[in-house]
Amino acid sequence: MRTLVVLDHPYTLTSSADVEHQRSFSAAVADAAIRGARSAGHEVDVIDLAADGFNPAMTADDLRAWRLQQVADPVVAGYQRRVLAANHLAFVFPIWWEAMPAATKGFLDKVLTKGIAYEEIEGARGNPFRNLMTELRGVSVQTVMTTPHPVYRWWFGDPVTKIMFRGTFGKIGVKNLRWHNYANVTAAGNERRAALLTSTEQRFAQLA
Repeated sequence: MRTLVVLDHPYTLTSSADVEHQRSFSAAVADAAIRGARSAGHEVDVIDLAADGFNPAMTADDLRAWRLQQVADPVVAGYQRRVLAANHLAFVFPIWWEAMPAATKGFLDKVLTKGIAYEEIEGARGNPFRNLMTELRGVSVQTVMTTPHPVYRWWFGDPVTKIMFRGTFGKIGVKNLRWHNYANVTAAGNERRAALLTSTEQRFAQLA
């Protein structure tokens, strides 16, 4: 089982330790996911977008290459190879203004391109997209937010799942899409946070 973890947080994965003013719960979730998958003997690959200095903006060169089903950015080309090799793709990021940070959106825009991640079938009835990520068995999204979960789900309408699943992976045809939300984390005590990280580690150890 090859698990690819994609972390989007400015503090990078190094902020997973509980050090005041240098910590990120998103990074701690990513670290727990990595530990869990490795404990089960899975091969784990990690993309740390901030550490890589990934540029999420679609430049004119990027768009020109996208239209020609090519890649202008060598970092993106590397990401694409790693996504195509993955059996499970796990995103971890905080929710800002009810959606993902820019780097995750840029990852979707620049990495999941036509001719590489999917193909578009002319004249198709219904969904015209065909998934080319043939090794990929599932995608999970781990989000960290201060908003209470019911408010995010019922008042805002789960915008992140609409973008990540309905508008992206589900549209392409990827199955087994799961959302795990860590809500209200700023109000949670140390014991609650530790329990959340333990459950994350256990969940990734049980990936099939």
